[in-house]
Amino acid sequence: LEDFTERVLSAYPSASFVVEPKIDGLSVSLEYRNGRLIRGSTRGNGDVGEEITENLKTIRSIPQRIPENISFLEVRGEVYMPRQVFLNLLKEQELKGEKTFKNPRNAAAGSLRQKDAKITEQRNLDIFVFNVQQYDGPEELVSHKHSIDYLAQLGFHTIPSCVPCKTIKECEAEIQKIGEERYALPFDIDGAVIKTDNLQFRRSLGSTAKFPRWAIAYKYPPEERQTKLLDVEIGVGRTGVLTPTAVFEPVLVAGSVIGRATLHNQDFINEKGIRIGDTITIRKAGDVIPEVVNVISHETEGEPFRIPDRCPSCGGPVTREPGEAAVRCNNPSCPAQLLRILIHFCSKAGMDIDGLGESVLELLLEQKLVQNPADIYNLTKEDLISLDRMGEKSASNLLTAIAKSKQNDLSMLLSAFGIRHVGDKAAKVLADSFGSMEALEQATAEEITAVDGFGEISARSVTEFFRRPETKELLSRLRAAGVNMTSKKKAPSDLRFAGKTFVITGTLSRYKRTEAQALIERHGGKCAGSVSRKTDYLLAGDAAGSKLEKAKTLGVPVLSEEEFEMLLK
Repeated sequence: LEDFTERVLSAYPSASFVVEPKIDGLSVSLEYRNGRLIRGSTRGNGDVGEEITENLKTIRSIPQRIPENISFLEVRGEVYMPRQVFLNLLKEQELKGEKTFKNPRNAAAGSLRQKDAKITEQRNLDIFVFNVQQYDGPEELVSHKHSIDYLAQLGFHTIPSCVPCKTIKECEAEIQKIGEERYALPFDIDGAVIKTDNLQFRRSLGSTAKFPRWAIAYKYPPEERQTKLLDVEIGVGRTGVLTPTAVFEPVLVAGSVIGRATLHNQDFINEKGIRIGDTITIRKAGDVIPEVVNVISHETEGEPFRIPDRCPSCGGPVTREPGEAAVRCNNPSCPAQLLRILIHFCSKAGMDIDGLGESVLELLLEQKLVQNPADIYNLTKEDLISLDRMGEKSASNLLTAIAKSKQNDLSMLLSAFGIRHVGDKAAKVLADSFGSMEALEQATAEEITAVDGFGEISARSVTEFFRRPETKELLSRLRAAGVNMTSKKKAPSDLRFAGKTFVITGTLSRYKRTEAQALIERHGGKCAGSVSRKTDYLLAGDAAGSKLEKAKTLGVPVLSEEEFEMLLK
């Protein structure tokens, strides 16, 4: 920090600085022309990023319009996931037996890069804008602090603290203050940033190939505490995976008291040499998720911990498949798995039964009204009214939602089953490829492997699922209940785009992107997210960016909207 401030002050003795928190998220660029948002992109390598305009438009705090007298404006911001939103997402993923995000930053990055903007919208992301990159407008921007205040007036969600500092001591004091307050913030920061305030000085100082000479970052070390390991509890997930959790004497770490942390699997336990009674070091990964860092000392006569060879819930044997770290209970009737199975079956990723969430399902299990997903379709109004806090209207609404789910496409039912290695997208591919549950039941692993995107492991997982007696019984009961078991995908009206792969980029004026994609698929083609040598056409709208350049480099034909419509005609 001293070297940085001395270097700036030696060139510009009157220079002053600003200190800001360094938000731990994904850096993005927003571009506006004549008051309209025309493009949003990731930072990438600093020169070339990935266009994610539609996904960024789902973030409510990003203005779609600014005053038209601003000819051009490019701002840099950090997209982040608020800490409580992340914790809620984590709980949802754990209940569904899905792979969990490691920290809010990864969650924000993964959410922002979703191909379906609706998924991004559901993740409740936010943004802090922290810099003006380019500007052509009516007001002269002299300093960084002035530019941030100006952006706030335009409606941007700007960096929450931008404190002017004249000396290095003032910078150090502000850095310390941010560090002391960071655990009370509702979002994650991974440091502080010190910037030269005067924008003219910045332009003169310039940048290296990787970093600006007018700014420097300070990183805070993670807070670690020592405590005693009291026990290791074993939980059973929806897919039968046994997960060990460390239970230790509660300790204050990074702003909150924690007493538990996941130990992941037996390999992790072996690597750390964990024994009950150990003195261990705890910290929060990304200042959010508790983790065991290492073992400081063993208690006398402590034994290395081993995950049991019987399921703690049902008592059945557990197995560990070659090449996997997970130890798994293979009993499909295991009580510990049932609640999570039902939660996933009813979730948006499954049959999307509105009103049948975790709390209601827990009550149904307690009353032994549901012991199997098929039991959901046998529920009566009397059954539901007998539950706590369930009135007649709520019961009627829930029965309507259950009845509605019977008409869902085959792909939703397949996704609801939670077959290992088969998510909602793979379920849709299976439904579209085989057309009916009956055809899929009879399919061989070789036939499933022939489907685009399916390998041997996922194909074997599907065939094993349909071979189980309990699966055959479940399907029989669902059929009897009137649940749809066919794909509703319509055959293409013609096949003029059969075998052709399109990529869409830029802002289309005549169609929404989803409408253009539907037209392509309706005529037998398919859409990809990135340009490669296998791309047949790039449909380019306004402000097309790196995908257009790559298409030109690879010789991929580029279509305007007019040319696209000529192909359709």
